[in-house]
Amino acid sequence: MADGASPHSDTPARPDTPANRVLAWYDRQGRRLPWRAPPGVRPDPYHVWLSEVMLQQTSVQAAAPYFHDFLVRWPTVHDLAAAPQDAVLAAWAGLGYYARARNLHACARVVSEQYGGVFPGTEKELRKLPGIGPYTGAAIAAIAFDQPAAPLDGNLERVVARLFDVRAELPGAKETLREHLRFLVPEDRPGDFAQGMMDLGATICVPASPKCMLCPLAEHCAARAAGTAERLPAKAAKKPRPTKRCVAFWTVRDDGCVLLRRRPQKGMLGGMLEVPSTDWTEAGWDADSARPHAPANAQWRELPGRVRHGFTHFAFEITVWAGAVPAGTDPGDGQWWPLDRLADAGLPTAMRKIAEHAIKHGAVPEGGDFAAIRAR
Repeated sequence: MADGASPHSDTPARPDTPANRVLAWYDRQGRRLPWRAPPGVRPDPYHVWLSEVMLQQTSVQAAAPYFHDFLVRWPTVHDLAAAPQDAVLAAWAGLGYYARARNLHACARVVSEQYGGVFPGTEKELRKLPGIGPYTGAAIAAIAFDQPAAPLDGNLERVVARLFDVRAELPGAKETLREHLRFLVPEDRPGDFAQGMMDLGATICVPASPKCMLCPLAEHCAARAAGTAERLPAKAAKKPRPTKRCVAFWTVRDDGCVLLRRRPQKGMLGGMLEVPSTDWTEAGWDADSARPHAPANAQWRELPGRVRHGFTHFAFEITVWAGAVPAGTDPGDGQWWPLDRLADAGLPTAMRKIAEHAIKHGAVPEGGDFAAIRAR
């Protein structure tokens, strides 16, 4: 039976269009993901929104356990809105791009307080909510509300660039690709079409060695015909990432607590707890310039080696100084956190690496058991 043909003889087959080929393929081969409803079934908009925010710059494999955890903690958007921001940030820890978590919480509050817990159903209205940009707004409109929107993520950029043999470089070619995608979006089942296109990019039309023999769009693909598929989409050369450096002050109290402080709400790791440090600069720090930034009066010692972490726009290299202070020491603008509960602090990955480095090199009170830091 041809793609799109009905098993009932009195029902005509759908026209052989790219959209209908994608829908027929999606009905057979679409991924079954925790946030998805079966093909043809309208999903919960809360689930769609939550998953789409988590999937920004994050793989399906990494996002899935967080999605499940969030639904267990906060089953509805009202529950998420009522949660303290610190709890949301802690639950997000390890997923990265922490502005998403702040926007997630802010968006939940707006939907709960101003929309009665009901997400608006159009791309235009969705775009007014915190943290919802062009892609996310279009994805929610299409998947949750079956609106004929054209969500263009990295996977769809690749599929569309190859399908139409668009050789202009990204990001400049993005609007051209979006126009091509709008042309493809069907009036019937646009949400399933969007998810089918996402799945094609994730499983068939992959960056290297695309599986053209398995692709439902192979006969329509201009890049396959031209022999350019593996070279598309073309991308402008990336600028080299700079390296920023700091000195982090691992400050332990002799009763088994470590000093943490809250980062400013805006900027990198906004609102998250951190190990106090100097500013993050490309120039770096020597002992004389770093010492005035120490959060307490202690005998500081530099731990061997460096902690390294990668952010999207720069590499991060951290020198760790360790110092001990007596019980009762004023935390200043920070807070004392029990070392055996450090896993509950929701530290971002870079800060967990600092903590693991310090513990590895013995910068803890005598007799402590701090395996819990590795619990997340």
